[in-house]
Amino acid sequence: MVATERDSLLPTLDTSLPAARTNVERQLGPLEISRSTRFMILAGLWSATFLSALNTTLVATLLPSISSDFNKSNQASWLGTSYLLAHCTITPLYGRLSNVMGRRGANQLAVVSAALGTLACGLSGNMEVLIAARFLGGMGGGGIFTTSTIITSDMYSIRSRGLTQGVSNLFNGLGMGLGGPIGGLISDRFGWRWAFLIQMPLFILSLILTSYNLRYVTPGKGKSTKEVLKRIDYGGSITLLVAVGSFLVFLSTKYNEEQSWNHPLVITSLVLSGVFFLLFVIFELLIAPEPVLAPFLLRQKIPVLVGISNFLVAMCNFAVMYFFPTWFQTVALTSASTAGLHLLPNSMSMSIGSLFAGYLMHRTGKYKLLNLTFGILPFIGIVLITFMREDSGPLQMWLSIIPLGFGNAVVLQTMLIALLAHIPKSSMAVGTGFGQVFRGLGQVGGVAVSSAIFQSKLDSELRNRIHTPNAEEMINKIRHSARLVGSLPPDLQRAARDSYAISLRAVFTLAACSTFLAFLVRLPIPEKTLDDDEPVKQTNTITSPIGEESAIQTSPVSGEAVDDDDDDNDISPSLPRPVVRPRRRLSTFESVDGGLDLESDTVGGSARQR
Repeated sequence: MVATERDSLLPTLDTSLPAARTNVERQLGPLEISRSTRFMILAGLWSATFLSALNTTLVATLLPSISSDFNKSNQASWLGTSYLLAHCTITPLYGRLSNVMGRRGANQLAVVSAALGTLACGLSGNMEVLIAARFLGGMGGGGIFTTSTIITSDMYSIRSRGLTQGVSNLFNGLGMGLGGPIGGLISDRFGWRWAFLIQMPLFILSLILTSYNLRYVTPGKGKSTKEVLKRIDYGGSITLLVAVGSFLVFLSTKYNEEQSWNHPLVITSLVLSGVFFLLFVIFELLIAPEPVLAPFLLRQKIPVLVGISNFLVAMCNFAVMYFFPTWFQTVALTSASTAGLHLLPNSMSMSIGSLFAGYLMHRTGKYKLLNLTFGILPFIGIVLITFMREDSGPLQMWLSIIPLGFGNAVVLQTMLIALLAHIPKSSMAVGTGFGQVFRGLGQVGGVAVSSAIFQSKLDSELRNRIHTPNAEEMINKIRHSARLVGSLPPDLQRAARDSYAISLRAVFTLAACSTFLAFLVRLPIPEKTLDDDEPVKQTNTITSPIGEESAIQTSPVSGEAVDDDDDDNDISPSLPRPVVRPRRRLSTFESVDGGLDLESDTVGGSARQR
């Protein structure tokens, strides 16, 4: 049929069809939503990101107070490692959950888990409950980071994403940097419980903002609930959890509690860690239908290099962040709140570094030169921190940490964009979770390994310096109570301060080696343009009276219909052409439509039926 100038420019549906057939369900995609809606979504995401980052470092200055209340100093390190353990082992699932539950569903699960864990921390009655609550909070905190990154990537092109992610990292940096100062100030004035309870209103605000505004639709074919549950990699998550958890038990038992190598718990935990790590690798490579580690990314050079860099950078970051305040409490003999305030320059520099990196990538479309230029700054900062002394000037004590925060913020920002630039758009959610696995493992390693080195070195240094009749008892008290150092007699205090200084220097040396290796690992990562290719087409649906679906492709910007070909076929010209999607076996394989495997045939992306 040849069109004439009298024909309508817009196709019309056959009026003889039932009303249900002509009812076009128009739902906006992530690139079509209004600016105000996008900003409300970002406000909800960033407030949760701030709280998640805050809880990561919050306990660094609360440990002495919590340990004194529960009289469980030997378990204090678990308050940090339990949060990070959940963070690194559960976080990878959210890359998958964002596909199978929808963006909003996965984000809501993360925020609710983090909020409940934080509330339980404030109400806990013993150390065991507090550690379990921290684990629950870590499950949600890691998911907040992953879902926020994925949702931001949905709503912005990769070049604009750098600037937007920079603002997101600003809140992340503020949270991590303010965790210590806020924890110390609230603990000194109101008690450590209020450091957790005061966060609840902001969690509720985040949940309201995202629940109301996060309703854009991503295209894809739905799956049944049974299929969704079968696609979760339970085996990989459990084996990774047991492997890392057993290794933490080994470090705690051997070095924090000073048990001998032939102690049953030391041997058992070390063997279990090795066995379950091997099982994790076997499960991911050979058994899991949709592994959390995404083996297809392990065969690619750039994702592996980015993953190793993330691991080493996170290890450096957390080794310093958890032990930097300790230096001021035990060597400089300041209060907990003052010790926490020394992390504030780190917070400010991380925020500025994130914005700086995002702005430059947005303007230039480049990241390699930026990474090489500023990626060496963390090593310089660690060297300055390592050589701090009791009589060091205020400039060195307050500003040495600035190069560390600024440089690591630039590195993490550029490495995220480099990873996303080198993988297919359809694998963006899985790739984000892949990067978080290595970053989470680095965070756990940074706290656990540095804690083991610190405790082992501190024990040997104290034994070399203290020879009083009750030396054994005094050494144990000094090791497990940082607040005790300031009240010791002058001779014992001198011995304790010197021992802490040497032990902390060993931790900072580990961090320096870690960040320098990370710089070397990043050198082979090539430059790649950040300009997007042709926009991905989105799919809206028309529901027939018998419940069948046909799909029409629309421009992600204008929402107008896009005709795939001009060939005649048997379908009426007044009806949209159906789109045939290939059958998926793994969620790491996505169709050219950029579709996601969703839990319903009629509800896609973040949208969920009420």
